[in-house]
Amino acid sequence: MRLKSLSSFMSNVDYNIKVLSRLDLYLPSNEDGLKPVVAFVTGGAWIIGYKAWGSLLGLQLAERDIIVACIDYRNFPQGTISDMVNDVSQGIDYICNNIIEYGGDPNKIYLMGQSAGAHVSSCALVQQAIKESKGDTISWSVSQIKSYFGLSGGEKLLEQFSPEVIVQDPSSDKAVSLLPHIVLFHGTTDSSIPSDERFAFLLRMMLISCQLTELKMPCLVALNESVVI
Repeated sequence: MRLKSLSSFMSNVDYNIKVLSRLDLYLPSNEDGLKPVVAFVTGGAWIIGYKAWGSLLGLQLAERDIIVACIDYRNFPQGTISDMVNDVSQGIDYICNNIIEYGGDPNKIYLMGQSAGAHVSSCALVQQAIKESKGDTISWSVSQIKSYFGLSGGEKLLEQFSPEVIVQDPSSDKAVSLLPHIVLFHGTTDSSIPSDERFAFLLRMMLISCQLTELKMPCLVALNESVVI
């Protein structure tokens, strides 16, 4: 049963009242059946990220019968990297446990991050997998994420918050094996985060048999391939 009224756009849905963390929902006009869901984490160099940066993606996918939830998170200096990762994890938690109330299919949730948002969201995903592998109490599971899409992200940053460094630790093998299918998009002419720096991250993931796809292209906007959701 749908518990909340639908509209084409719902702004500032609270997912963590304590720190005023919110998300925007882009909803298809067609209300027949449960819809696939994309949880999107925008970039912004960790200092100017804002959920509205995902509006074009949200509008485009909503027209294609897909719900998009754009997760906001604290930026520096209002929050540390740890705060950002926790915010995004709580946003994913809200989506996994509440999206059915907005017409979303809880069995078809896809996580996507762009630039700094790809870094923060991949940290949240890996950290959640580590919690699960240790048997910690969790409120959402990586198994609820069908696939992860990282666009122009950087996985090799601060050691404590670097998925690349974390997955190279043999003690993380069990956690990595829990991760969903991962698709990484990266421009070959990207000078801010060169695509070759992702190699160790990709190699480690593949050695542990995590399903992973990498698409490199001169310019991301030139991508003509489509992903079926």
